[in-house]
Amino acid sequence: MKLLFDQNLSPRLVRALAEVFPDSTHVRDVGLASADDDDVWAYAVAHGFLIVSKDSDFHQRSFVHGAPPKIVWVRLGNCTTAQVEAILRAHAGEIARFTKDQTESFLVLG
Repeated sequence: MKLLFDQNLSPRLVRALAEVFPDSTHVRDVGLASADDDDVWAYAVAHGFLIVSKDSDFHQRSFVHGAPPKIVWVRLGNCTTAQVEAILRAHAGEIARFTKDQTESFLVLG
């Protein structure tokens, strides 16, 4: 499972979750730090990433366009990076199942 962490999440998540979600990256690390949603979406499609975001824009976009890419929407409001890490770890199995599901385009965690 390759996760692409959106700008609204800490780049520290890549290293913190490397053993659970190997080959994941942050938009900053691939030159998309100030990119618009279209560019992030296109990058995720082209490189086989799931987008992880706290922003509802990707969730809404998935309604219109469907997958790929699949979207993991973290609905925790104002929270720490440790809280985001904890919820992604706690739901790693669910994210794995979601990745393989051919009908679902977004997963809401929170």
